[in-house]
Amino acid sequence: MLDKVKFEYRETNHITLHTAAAGPEDGPLVILLHGFPEFWYGWRKQIEPLAEAGYRVLIPDQRGYNLSDKPEGSENYKIDTLRDDILGLIKGAGREKAILIGHDWGGAVAWHTAATATEYVEKLIAVNIPYPGAMKQAALKYPPQLFKSSYMLFFQLPDIPEKLLQTNGWENMKQALTATAKPGAFQEEDLQKYKEAWAQPGSLTAMLNWYRALFQTKISSPMVQVPVRIIWGLGDQFLHPSTAKESLKYCLDGEMILVDEATHWVMHEQPAIVNRLIKEFLE
Repeated sequence: MLDKVKFEYRETNHITLHTAAAGPEDGPLVILLHGFPEFWYGWRKQIEPLAEAGYRVLIPDQRGYNLSDKPEGSENYKIDTLRDDILGLIKGAGREKAILIGHDWGGAVAWHTAATATEYVEKLIAVNIPYPGAMKQAALKYPPQLFKSSYMLFFQLPDIPEKLLQTNGWENMKQALTATAKPGAFQEEDLQKYKEAWAQPGSLTAMLNWYRALFQTKISSPMVQVPVRIIWGLGDQFLHPSTAKESLKYCLDGEMILVDEATHWVMHEQPAIVNRLIKEFLE
């Protein structure tokens, strides 16, 4: 199916995003948002089922990633700015609304967009990512989450994370994927594509700037008024399921589905299950 994917550069919010597109142009718009340290390719196993079901699928390399623009300075990666990138994609596609599906950081952007720009979002699917406003409450109830999130503090340091992550041919970045996923979730061919994306000039610092901007931003936590489905791989080493359960308190119409034999990278490990859960919810 990837041979049917078209790649284009889309202008939005004063930057250009490299974007994968598939499916009928007049189909309902679905925007898939990747997280760290991925790019559009992280959703490759979801493209064909959605396109064949009649959806128009857009998957941007989010700002700072792969072939998209990489503005300098962490202030350019605040979550309101990331949301406005997505709103620009929706408007640029000539649409009034879109279905948002996000994983990891892409899910945080999707949550924030649904909460603060409700009129642009039809439905939301969050994959192994809690509502940003729920994280603090969840950490108070489940203190080990603070330890699980400690890497975010390391990423605040200047230069040192970049040097460490690039060491030995990006071995530490590769381990961030393979050591926290089920065996075989990431093949060597996949890792090579990721390495090519990470090696784009300025990409690694831009990717880390998403974390650096997090501590510069006060995140509001309004109720999410659109229908929400949370899909959660139970073996997530970064986030505890309590963060997802806490997120449901912020949803007027929300549900959570737990997936066994899966980790943070559930859409790679259990694509058939994830694709079925996505299509059921959208239909």
